[in-house]
Amino acid sequence: MRFDSTSFVTFCFFLALGNASSYAAATSATVDSDSMLSPQVAGAANEAESLRGEAASSALPDAPQAQSPAAAPPQPATSPDAAPQQTKRILLIIPNFRSVSADVKLPPTTSSEKFKIFLEDSFDYSAFVEVGLLAGNSDLHKSEPQFHHGAAAYARYYWHGFADNTDGNLMTEFLLPMTTREDPRYYTLGHGGFLHRTVYSVSRLVVTRDNHGNATPNLSEIVGNGAAAGVSNLYYPSPDRTWTKTGQRWVLEVGIDGISNIVKEFWPDINSRIFHDKF
Repeated sequence: MRFDSTSFVTFCFFLALGNASSYAAATSATVDSDSMLSPQVAGAANEAESLRGEAASSALPDAPQAQSPAAAPPQPATSPDAAPQQTKRILLIIPNFRSVSADVKLPPTTSSEKFKIFLEDSFDYSAFVEVGLLAGNSDLHKSEPQFHHGAAAYARYYWHGFADNTDGNLMTEFLLPMTTREDPRYYTLGHGGFLHRTVYSVSRLVVTRDNHGNATPNLSEIVGNGAAAGVSNLYYPSPDRTWTKTGQRWVLEVGIDGISNIVKEFWPDINSRIFHDKF
């Protein structure tokens, strides 16, 4: 058989073409294999990565969780100690019905309430005891020589003293306050030093409250005691009916009320600290 160059080139062409087809088929198979395996490999890789993440997460401590603050335990209600209170009587023998405890606010007094205060201060059993003690002191010091001395003299001192007390209360706690619209009650200050409270209690002789709680001149105290001193001339002996004697009784009654205010101011403290509120 004859072999020439044209046949040889044709043979090489077809041989190359076959090799190329074989290579292409092999390459295609390889790519198809890779494309078929790639999702599986990728899935396996993702699963492995997930397992590694879970393992790492389980190895870490739990993150602290936000917690609501615990409710604070209820605190006991603390209230300041109440101020010592006024009593209706001082040592059970001195009427104290018109004294108001410190920091207490009361509505205005009506005429009937003023009259009630007058009755309690004048006819309570403590008023009779107080007059009896004062009568005994006057008899001991022979304050009225015309009354002499002894049981009869004590009786005279007693009924004169009782009349003085009733006249004074009637004027200063009922008639004048009703006319001037003043409050006849004593409002305890209860705070501050001894000197401050003493000055306050004495100042109540000239300053009081009206029915609306405003400060006003204490006409009931000054004018009322002056009127009571004038009324006493109706039953005192003639030597005691002069202007001088009447003026002395007027000043004496105002002075006694000033001392009474001081006693009323500090009585709640004395009763609390010394007598432990027994009275």
